[in-house]
Amino acid sequence: MSRVVNFNAGPATLPLAALEHTRDELLEFEGTGMSILEHSHRGSAYMRVHEECKVLLRELLAIPDTHEVIFMGGGASTQFALIPMNLANGGSADYVDTGTWSAGAMGEANIVAKARLAGSGKDGEKYVRVPKQADLDLDPNAAYVHITSNNTVMGSQYHDYPDTGSVPLIADMSSDILWRPTDISKFGLIYAGAQKNLGPAGVTVVIIRKDLAAKSPKSIPKIFRYSTMVDKDSMANTVPTFPVYMIRNVLQWVKAQGGAAAMETRNRAKAKMLYDVLDSSDFYKLTIEKDSRSVMNPVFNLATEALEKKLVADASAAGFVGIKGHRSVGGLRISMYNAMEPENVAKFCEFLTGWTKQNS
Repeated sequence: MSRVVNFNAGPATLPLAALEHTRDELLEFEGTGMSILEHSHRGSAYMRVHEECKVLLRELLAIPDTHEVIFMGGGASTQFALIPMNLANGGSADYVDTGTWSAGAMGEANIVAKARLAGSGKDGEKYVRVPKQADLDLDPNAAYVHITSNNTVMGSQYHDYPDTGSVPLIADMSSDILWRPTDISKFGLIYAGAQKNLGPAGVTVVIIRKDLAAKSPKSIPKIFRYSTMVDKDSMANTVPTFPVYMIRNVLQWVKAQGGAAAMETRNRAKAKMLYDVLDSSDFYKLTIEKDSRSVMNPVFNLATEALEKKLVADASAAGFVGIKGHRSVGGLRISMYNAMEPENVAKFCEFLTGWTKQNS
C-alpha cells in the first residue's frame, strides 16, 4: 500500500488508525453478523454508535448541558437556509463576511429574512483579514450574529471570537471544529460539515442551545425544524449512519491523542513549520494579514500561474496531492486538519524548500 500525503481541503485526509478500525470491522460489526452499513438506524447496534459519538463530542468539546448535539444531512450549505428559517423569524440577523462561505450563508439568509452586513474581511475587492471587535457594527436587536470561523478558500481564521452580548453567536465551524479547546457556552449554535475535521462527507454536526431549538416556528415543515431533530434525537428521518460511525472512529482517535488540547499543539506546530517556509522568501506571496492567518488552510501564490501549475504537478509526482487553490481564487492551498500528521508537513516543507531553490 502506498498512501499519498493528502492536502485536499475536503473531503480531507482521515486518521489512518480510524480507517484501519473501519476496515477491520466493515464486513462484520462487533459480532453482529453484518456490516454497520447494513444495520437499522433504530437498531441497538447502530444506537450504541450514535450515543457513543454524542458522548465523545460532549467530552472532547466540553459541550455544556445547555446545548444539544444533533446529526443532519445536507451539508453546511443546508444550514445556511435552516438557520434563518428557524431563528430569524422573518426579521434581521447580522452576518460577518470573511469569504466565500460566509457570503453564501448571507445570500441564503436574505431569501427568508434580512441578512445585515455587520462586518467584512475585505480590503477593496480582496479578503485579507477577519475583522476585530472594534470593526464590527452589531445590531443589539438582531436575531443572531453569524460568523464563519475558518475560511478555507481565503486562508483566514478567527483566533478570537466576537463578543455579541445577549445576541446569540452562530458559527460555521466546518473546517476548524475541534482544532483546539473552545468555550461552547459562548455560542448559540455551531454547525460543521464533517468532511474536513471530523470524518467523511455526508453528515453535519449541529450543536444548538436548547432554548434556541425550542424557537423553531410551526410555519416551516417539521423536517426543517431544529426542535424536531432535537426531540427525535436526529431520527426524524434516516440519520446518515455510516458517516456518524466514521465520526465516532475519528473521535476515538482524537481522544487517544490527548483531546482538543493535543490537537491545538500539533496544529500550531504544523502551521508554524509551513508559515516559516512561506515567510522565508518573497518567492511566496501571502495576502492574509498575519494575525488572521488560518492554521488549517494556509493559502499563497507564486509569481505566475505557470509556476503554480508546475508546483502542483511536481508536488503530485512527489506524493503530495491536493495543493491547488480553490477554483474561484487560484493559487495554492495546503489544508492541514487534525488528521494531517506533523511529519508529513515536515516532508512537504523540505520538498517545498528544495523546489524553490530549483525554480526561483
